[in-house]
Amino acid sequence: MRLLRILPLVLLISRSPARTTASNSIVKRSYIASSSNFAATSASCNSKIKMPEKRTAPAISSLEDFERKLPGYLNENTTLALLLDYDGTLAAIADSPKNTYMTVAMEKLLNQLAIHPKIFLAMISGRALNDVQSRVGIPGITYAGNHGLEIESGNGTRHDYPLPAKLQQHYAPMVVELVENVQKNGAWVEDKTVSLTYHYRDVPADLSGALKQQAIRIIESHGFLANQAHDAIEAKPPVNWHKGEAALLILKDKFGPNWADEIKVIFAGDDNTDEDAMRSLQGVSKSFRVSADPEIQTYADFRLTSQNVVEDLLRWIRKTYKD
Repeated sequence: MRLLRILPLVLLISRSPARTTASNSIVKRSYIASSSNFAATSASCNSKIKMPEKRTAPAISSLEDFERKLPGYLNENTTLALLLDYDGTLAAIADSPKNTYMTVAMEKLLNQLAIHPKIFLAMISGRALNDVQSRVGIPGITYAGNHGLEIESGNGTRHDYPLPAKLQQHYAPMVVELVENVQKNGAWVEDKTVSLTYHYRDVPADLSGALKQQAIRIIESHGFLANQAHDAIEAKPPVNWHKGEAALLILKDKFGPNWADEIKVIFAGDDNTDEDAMRSLQGVSKSFRVSADPEIQTYADFRLTSQNVVEDLLRWIRKTYKD
């Protein structure tokens, strides 16, 4: 018998007013049972994906490429789960996260898809949950922030990954130490409550290397993982939870344990953290990595040659799922 890895317990918190203790305990017990079922479901789905592997993915650079390389994948009678990253995917990378916005055309397409009865839309971002919600601004859809550590469904139900108390105690001192020592020369710390990003895009080239290494040392000394991002270092808690686990949880919660047999799934992202979702969904979805590098190794099925091609991706979906 294959030993199944039991997923970490995810707490279920509701935005609705507090209920009686008995009622809350029923809800919690119900969800714990659901999480156990999800662990088995995840393992079962992944058993179909014998060994996820990176490769050089075929490129897509236009709407016509989607139609030519993916004929018949979409069907207007089949539900589509559309899971998307924000920065570098829906919105172009900017000099600061505060300056990233979707184009008018991208925003219009996304809103049209969000209200289609056959499309389930979810954002899975490295931003804090409330930040990505305010950036996208579409009510009634699912949002995952902090690489999936925070998840909120369209009805306000929350899934928050419980970090160990000792790790939580290290977070605030880590932020302070980074701010005091390496927030200078154009670098700054983005505090996202349970994870952070150290941005050094605007640091002069002759100074960025030393500051980056010092930031990594500080992050790791507090027990957090230091992961490379676009001109930034992501400080993430060392837990077995990421965008891939978040994607699987979102799909199971929405569509049940047999989701892989009943719906189509599309995921798109541009960063190393998005590879976790591409790996978890390999074989049961179509995933797209945004990258101009023709040699990039990825778990995705296809490479989108620029961020602009994400708009073509949405147009391709929209051609099938009309009003």
